[in-house]
Amino acid sequence: METETFEHQLSVIEIRDGHRIERNDAVAIEEPMEIRVVFGPLESRTVRSVSVTMRTPGDDEELALGFLFAEGIIRSQNQIISVERKGIADSGKPTGNTIRIDLLPDHPFDFSSLQRSFFTHSSCGVCGKSSIETLAVKGIEPIPNTEFKLDSHLVGLLPNRLKSSQPTFAATGGIHAAGFADEFGDIVVVREDVGRHNAVDKLLGYSFLNPDLDLSKHALVVSGRASFELVQKAIVARIPAMIAVGAPSSLAVEMAHRYRLTLVGFASEKRFNIYTDENGVLQLPPQNPSANK
Repeated sequence: METETFEHQLSVIEIRDGHRIERNDAVAIEEPMEIRVVFGPLESRTVRSVSVTMRTPGDDEELALGFLFAEGIIRSQNQIISVERKGIADSGKPTGNTIRIDLLPDHPFDFSSLQRSFFTHSSCGVCGKSSIETLAVKGIEPIPNTEFKLDSHLVGLLPNRLKSSQPTFAATGGIHAAGFADEFGDIVVVREDVGRHNAVDKLLGYSFLNPDLDLSKHALVVSGRASFELVQKAIVARIPAMIAVGAPSSLAVEMAHRYRLTLVGFASEKRFNIYTDENGVLQLPPQNPSANK
């Protein structure tokens, strides 16, 4: 079996200290992937394309399943007949750039109710949403109280631990990552992609295929900012906490508060901000009154 490659080598000219250097450099691969859903009675199946996303090849089945899970289209493996890799290049060789997911005939799927254009790209997973209301996934309740606790001193360690588990980032410097952290601050699963939302979808797809992984006992750690979209995905997956290296948006904080998701931003070894913690996930040090300036 051929090893999947997530980076491409090319020749570049680097200017350093006023000198010209010709060398090879690695860049992250970005290619389109289409997600198709097959549904309806066996005697009259319907095939619909629900998403085209620019992604880094690898873990594509997880990406497709995670996307459908985050959109509320699927909830468990017993709703799926098969997951197949499709696609033929101009050369006639298979590309695998289309993932086809066959749903059970009795699984309800109203394509018209999705009310969005599913064309997405690597920097925006919700472009084309028709309104703020359609961003919410129906039937999702606030996250219940959890036994999961995370000591505050571990929070600051998570970004570097995530980064150390990013082989493609180390080679290219141009890729995002998402990981699951347990109560000991260990990153137990990591997925990389040029798109923030794709990295999280791959992670959710992994958990979808591995239901023994209890997401209520893990935090989602992301290498970039905490956008509304990523907060939404964490809420749908019932993850009690999200730790982001970057800043959250106002809508991300609003939704985290509404659905009782613990949200941390600007995470680093020296400092981090807690925006919401209704569930009491974080075990915090005593307050220092003199530092409140």
